[in-house]
Amino acid sequence: MTSKVTGVGLKGLEGYKVSVEVRVMQGNGSFVIVGLPDASVKESKDALQA
Repeated sequence: MTSKVTGVGLKGLEGYKVSVEVRVMQGNGSFVIVGLPDASVKESKDALQA
């Protein structure tokens, strides 16, 4: 099953569109972050796997 969520991010007074797509499947738990994530997003991946 694939789900898509759209939101808005803010940087100063400028807004930008943020899209997140998620696919849930049976099997071993894992996830992949694509695009140009901030360092805090990369670090959150380690916290979610713990």
